[in-house]
Amino acid sequence: MSDPAPNNSKSLDAEVLIVGGGPVGLCLAGLLGQAGIAAIVLEAGDAIEQDLRASTFHPPTMDFLEQLDATQPLLEQGLICPNWQIRWHPYGDRAVFDLSVLSDVTKHPYRLQVEQWKLSKVLEAKVLSLPQLDLRFASPVEEVRQHDDFAEVRFAEGSGHRSLRAHYVIGCDGARSVVRKSADLPFEGVTYPETTLLATTTFPFEEHLEGLSNVTYCWKEGGQFSLLKVPGRWRVSIYPREDIPVEDQIAPEALEKSFQEIVARDESYQIGEQRPYRVHMRIVPSYRHHRILLAGDAAHLNAPAGGMGLNGGLHDAFELAAALRAVIREGASDKRLDLYDRRRRPVARDEVIAQADRNRARMRERDPQRRRELMNELQATAADRDKLRAMLMRSSMIDGLRRAARFQ
Repeated sequence: MSDPAPNNSKSLDAEVLIVGGGPVGLCLAGLLGQAGIAAIVLEAGDAIEQDLRASTFHPPTMDFLEQLDATQPLLEQGLICPNWQIRWHPYGDRAVFDLSVLSDVTKHPYRLQVEQWKLSKVLEAKVLSLPQLDLRFASPVEEVRQHDDFAEVRFAEGSGHRSLRAHYVIGCDGARSVVRKSADLPFEGVTYPETTLLATTTFPFEEHLEGLSNVTYCWKEGGQFSLLKVPGRWRVSIYPREDIPVEDQIAPEALEKSFQEIVARDESYQIGEQRPYRVHMRIVPSYRHHRILLAGDAAHLNAPAGGMGLNGGLHDAFELAAALRAVIREGASDKRLDLYDRRRRPVARDEVIAQADRNRARMRERDPQRRRELMNELQATAADRDKLRAMLMRSSMIDGLRRAARFQ
């Protein structure tokens, strides 16, 4: 919504308001604070939620996070994965992709496995250390309004309501973004028909599946699953049959059966956290709407295969921070914010979403002959340094970042 209003810049509460205190919002806030830009972060939750979400960090993301002194604390809490694999279960046939071929283009030629909330905690400490920043939990935003010279956010505070004003409002508030809805921006795309079941266990799969990588995507008879290790436990993603209600397949006995299909054992599995989730492929038509800008899941959603959603959102934050710094601190025209859209949206559409969709389609292949053809192709790629490098430049998101940088 946009309404004319007089120039009230002296009455602004901050230069930037960030809605959403997840890793993308906190990353953006930290970068702005380092640039001396006053920002307020409004987060609906009472604290950082330590839940099951993303856990894979790609090489360029680790490079970027050095700007916030966040890389080393993450390394100390995570698992370095020098390779990842696609595997045919239970035979053990696999294609293993060695990330060391990227050592000349990144300081971190590996994936890091660590829960995203641990990054949020590192970034929270960074935000709290910067005097230009104000982080407010338990502040759910209800509406954003735009005027000629500022944008205004209305949010709940205790039993009442408050409003804050800033030059720009950034929506980092996820798939159900209130900021995006306030800007009346459509979220175009599809929701995939399947529901994924995510569960954790401390069972040491690596001791029972020879040559298992910490990040492994598996075909099995009639279906698929993935195993992603984080410190102290494995995250197991199960893709249930679509002809049986999800409620029946997430029941304890059904989950137990799914785990037994991975490694059969006499004892029952000790299953920890678990949740079902739907997978989407969606994107907004523009990352900018006047004084409102979007980043992360508020702007784009993709299938989780390949671990690119969180990383893409963090890359948004770094590009958007550079744009806001240029406009607010360096006197650039606000058209510099349009460059943020031109750089990040095509990459999300053509690199992140499209690549994740291809990854999903490959793992959903059911025909044994076609699986064999795919496995042969993947093994040939893994064995050819040039082909492997080209593949990993794409899957590690380096190609997308280089493509974005060419837009002016």
